[in-house]
Amino acid sequence: MKKLYLSTIFFFVATSTLFAQEKLLSKEDAVNLALENNFGIKVAKNQIEIAENNKSILNSGFLPTLTGNVGTNYQRDDSTFEFPDQFLRDADGNLSIDPDTGNPIPRPDTDLYKAEAQRYNAGLTANYVLFDGLGRLYNYKILKEQYQLSELQARETIENTILQLFSVYFEIARLTENTNVQRQALEISNQRITRAEYAFEYGQNTKLDILNAQVDVTNDSINLLNTEQQLTNVIRDMNVVLNQDLNEVFEVDTLINFMPRLQIEEYIAQAGLNNVALLQTERNLKINAYDIKVNRSGYLPTVGLNGSYGWNLNQNAPSAFFPGVNINNRRNFRLGASLTWNLFDGGTTTVRVKNAKIAYENQELLKEQVLLEVNRDIQNARTIYTNRLNIYKIQEQNVLTNQNNFERSKEQFHLGRITSIEFRQAQINLLNAQTNKNLAKYDAKLAEIQLLQLTGQLLNVPF
Repeated sequence: MKKLYLSTIFFFVATSTLFAQEKLLSKEDAVNLALENNFGIKVAKNQIEIAENNKSILNSGFLPTLTGNVGTNYQRDDSTFEFPDQFLRDADGNLSIDPDTGNPIPRPDTDLYKAEAQRYNAGLTANYVLFDGLGRLYNYKILKEQYQLSELQARETIENTILQLFSVYFEIARLTENTNVQRQALEISNQRITRAEYAFEYGQNTKLDILNAQVDVTNDSINLLNTEQQLTNVIRDMNVVLNQDLNEVFEVDTLINFMPRLQIEEYIAQAGLNNVALLQTERNLKINAYDIKVNRSGYLPTVGLNGSYGWNLNQNAPSAFFPGVNINNRRNFRLGASLTWNLFDGGTTTVRVKNAKIAYENQELLKEQVLLEVNRDIQNARTIYTNRLNIYKIQEQNVLTNQNNFERSKEQFHLGRITSIEFRQAQINLLNAQTNKNLAKYDAKLAEIQLLQLTGQLLNVPF
């Protein structure tokens, strides 16, 4: 039995050595990998690229249009021309008489075989709108605002991804520290077995002490295995966030530094200028304002210029009346101007303008709602952060208290002044205090990150 528990100790020591050889994934490295590889962030970056293409001058309508066309046509005819009731005439215009019959000579039929005709044409047409009621100008401004909006939406995606990243990262850190704590507890329980067996051999205790120690080793081993399994699963969750091999193994940094409270209060005071949700409502408000002006452009006329240049070449086949090939080569150039004014469109423009104004009012109401919700969320997040910091400080003191109690209980247990059950209870109290402290520490840090996100400073602070 003693050899079995010594083998158990060796197994967990070997596992500890294996984990110690894993690479360290720092917080900065994790953020950089997420920014580079995360699927959601990649999609957001592509959306920015689309918006950037849309706001280009090439999509503004300010440039003229130029259309080119080229055509060709080939025709071949085999024809027979008949001339009924027509007669041949001499050079003086007199009828030609057949000397044998004395009758006028009929005009013979004419055959045209493989009579070919070709036609070629090419042209350029240019159109340019000089004035369209300023609708084009405000549409272009809308495209620029939509680009700014897409950047804010991408920023929101990045912030949410970073928040998700750290929630997983801190869970890995917490389980890592819990694993170390439970591994120490298992080592202490194994030492109890050894001590109980020696004491039993010298008649200082009963078999019950050995059995109690073995039960505790079993429970500690199961708890350690479960925690390590949870740790493995959470590491896979991190690999999904980072878009890397699911079997990639690493350690994380368990050192936590909290920001100065004064700096956080300064960020909270500036949240109205930096919160991504509020900034998006501002952009949407500008887009709605420009949309009103776009619809008003329907009241104004449109002035445009147009021009064309064309070339045509017709090569006609010979005919009965024109026996030679007929070639027609023509070029033309045209310039024009137009003014279009829709004096009355049945009220469609008026309806569009009214609806655009209502949409603008709705956006103003939405901005007020978002502002109220953001202020609420910030106040709640600040309260939660303060509460979790206080809990963490209490848990730190609780660990010190339980550590002191455990050391004294250990000393009393070795002297035989308390039972193994009392010693085990002191050990469990210390274990619970340590795991609760770990939970409180990472909960407080995650609350700080959530508060920084609401203030719009998450991407501006070191991790």
